[in-house]
Amino acid sequence: MFRGTITAIITPFNRDGSVDEESLRRLVASQEEKGVDAIVPCGSTGESATLSFAEHTRVVEIAVDEAKRVKVIAGAGSNSTSEAIALSRSVEDAGADGVLSISPYYIKPTQEGIFRHYEAVSGSMGIPLILYNVPGRTASNISSDTTLRLSELPGITGIKEASGDLEQVRRILNGRPKGFSVLSGDDFLTYKMMCMGCDGTISVASNCVPDKMVRMVGLCLSGRTDEALAVHTELSPLFDALFIETNPIPVKYIMSRMGYGSGALRLPLTELTERNRAAVDGVLKGIGL
Repeated sequence: MFRGTITAIITPFNRDGSVDEESLRRLVASQEEKGVDAIVPCGSTGESATLSFAEHTRVVEIAVDEAKRVKVIAGAGSNSTSEAIALSRSVEDAGADGVLSISPYYIKPTQEGIFRHYEAVSGSMGIPLILYNVPGRTASNISSDTTLRLSELPGITGIKEASGDLEQVRRILNGRPKGFSVLSGDDFLTYKMMCMGCDGTISVASNCVPDKMVRMVGLCLSGRTDEALAVHTELSPLFDALFIETNPIPVKYIMSRMGYGSGALRLPLTELTERNRAAVDGVLKGIGL
């Protein structure tokens, strides 16, 4: 069962657009040092959509090689079931401990299509699969009924819920089998979702404040929700700033300021605007980052 603080790490790039392997290694080591429980390379925050198949596999290989304690849950989804299977097998061969698999985007499959997609992908590999529900990016929702149906499959061990629908989250929590993880996919909702009984978060914010996210999540897991609320309140301006433009534009800017990569993004993503840079800088100063 995956639980606790899981960081959806960025993919640092050099100015020429190539993967900055040295910064990636330092980032993985730093995340481990700050106490996160797992990392997700090649998720949405890792700009997986702009990585080639070879780059995708290489980033996962580096994360696996550098990680000494933390689990590596590799992003490996696609809107093509056959491609998702190929990518999942590739990251399994690279040594990943699990796969985070986004629901098929753009195609807008039916709930039965979503079920069969995940059934095929999970059945093709020997490591755990975590569903990733983010309708804002995929244009379709994995319903609570479909999630609970998928939770009965032996290879599917959890879901990253980023629908923003807390009633849907409640239904999943109430109906899930033992050992099925429900993880927040939205930093701003993590506190609320953990108070409801979720098991942790797959976080963007923990790229730059891993120690604080580890503290907030740990306090929630131990039932000290009043203390956790104080951390949530402290970090709320950062949660807002991280989505002032499309993720991962703001977090790449912040991480470049912290020495992890040049801040370069691949088109069609563009650098943070000057106006929003000033806003983000103000937030960073306010939280002492």
